[in-house]
Amino acid sequence: MPPKDPLLGTLKVCILSLQSDGGTITDSSPHLSSCCQLLEVIFRRGLLQPVLGLVRRDYWHCMEQILQQDTCNRVSLLSLAVEQTSSCRKLLTSQGRGRYFLRLTLSRRILGNVVQHMLHTPKVLEWYSPDNSIFRNEEFVEPFISLLLVLSEMEFKLNIENSSFLDESWLLPVCEVYEAVPCRELGMVLRYLGGRVFVLELIEGSQAQVDRCVQPGDIIDEINGISLRNASNGQAGVVLARLKGRPLSLRFLRWRGEDGAVYPPLVKLLHALQQENPSLQLNPSRIPQQQGCERQQQEQSQCLKEGRIVYIVQFLGKANIGMYGGKEVLQQGIPLVLEKKHPSKTVLLDLKETHLTCTDKSTKQELFQHHYPEISCVGRYSQPDYTVFAFCVADCPETPESTGFCCVVLQAGSARECEDIVNRIATGFKHTEWFV
Repeated sequence: MPPKDPLLGTLKVCILSLQSDGGTITDSSPHLSSCCQLLEVIFRRGLLQPVLGLVRRDYWHCMEQILQQDTCNRVSLLSLAVEQTSSCRKLLTSQGRGRYFLRLTLSRRILGNVVQHMLHTPKVLEWYSPDNSIFRNEEFVEPFISLLLVLSEMEFKLNIENSSFLDESWLLPVCEVYEAVPCRELGMVLRYLGGRVFVLELIEGSQAQVDRCVQPGDIIDEINGISLRNASNGQAGVVLARLKGRPLSLRFLRWRGEDGAVYPPLVKLLHALQQENPSLQLNPSRIPQQQGCERQQQEQSQCLKEGRIVYIVQFLGKANIGMYGGKEVLQQGIPLVLEKKHPSKTVLLDLKETHLTCTDKSTKQELFQHHYPEISCVGRYSQPDYTVFAFCVADCPETPESTGFCCVVLQAGSARECEDIVNRIATGFKHTEWFV
């Protein structure tokens, strides 16, 4: 059997999940961020750091190096993508530029071509370790390119202009454009903080308040295509004065996400704004307190471990259900566990190629491990919450004297994620019963 790389296996699952979403892939697609994270991990794995270098090398530097090695100075899709990334004023770090570049190549369906260029640029390949880089492994690089070809056949429609937070996060804010007619003034009081231009207050009766185009706490990202990322004090006013009497196009980044909650990377800045300006009208119940960033990270539904997507779920308990472990018993076994009302535990559910493991997130203690052939069925709970799922496994570790099957019950962060987990467990044991 040929060797397998867990990163490629996880990337394949991500691509299948993207395809299952159906249609055009946008920034709101639930599996886009995971796919981009995996691509970033692959491009970084095995990347060697210069011994005497003052700047830490990242995969974005590889893209720049490819163009430097092209002595013919040919105009190609790759060179155009690199030049567009380099000229984006909203990006301040190599991490942000690399992420912008990945999103750009997905939109233009050229990521496979980029890797082909890398493989034909010896200077770039020398930057990667032959021991653990996919680019230096002949057995892994071909399957990787095949997966990229699948991505190139999919249609991505991403908002490339929404890039001001790529330096910090793959999670992007809600981005909207407001077209304003020529007027004396928009009527916004601004505050410059953390390299962002925040709207602090709307003047009563002003154009901005009448149009309801913006709310206090939102960020002005650009005006008529002029970026305000890392703007100095007063720069927005200078730009507006220069454009006085002309139609305006303002790009706003909302402090609220699509779910109505605060956009996580803004938590600390919004708290600082509220401390400076107690009159700032934000809904405090929607903003996490001082430990908000940490709590927000704990509530994320996925994380990466050794290149694999690991699900953060709630372990609700387990119970012996008798001698039959078919799919029919799940709808009786799940209520049996829920009725016991055991305190739930936040756990890491790692779905590996041959088995799954469940680890307590806080103590790092492994709660259980099961190989897929041991699992007889898996499914979601039909009533009343589609985020609860369970699987049956032979015997119950807590009661070794008992025989039969044990029903293990967990709860995912969303119905879609619950379905993904069930499908992934089901593919691990193709010869046993399962249902969704």
